[in-house]
Amino acid sequence: MAARILTHLYESFILISMTKRLQVLLPDPDYRAIQRLARERHMTIAQWVRQAIAAARRVEPAGNSNAKIAAIRAAAQHSFPTADIEVMLRDIDSGYRARPDLL
Repeated sequence: MAARILTHLYESFILISMTKRLQVLLPDPDYRAIQRLARERHMTIAQWVRQAIAAARRVEPAGNSNAKIAAIRAAAQHSFPTADIEVMLRDIDSGYRARPDLL
């Protein structure tokens, strides 16, 4: 019996780096809908699912929003020296010219 090809040739590089397998059970209508969407885009179902997960992750905020807000509030309590951006850039540049070993 001939060996069965499980993936497309262009997917093999993806499978090499995969470390986890995810099994999701779907009702038949949902599976058929995903199958149709993947076929319309000339993709495998696996490719479509990976892209859908990546898109969903881009929409979700990364990290704990409460921790981010707390960090911003803590930083706002400080009074750091500041200046006009052109003045700050000039000061930074003069510091690098004085210390060329830092470049």
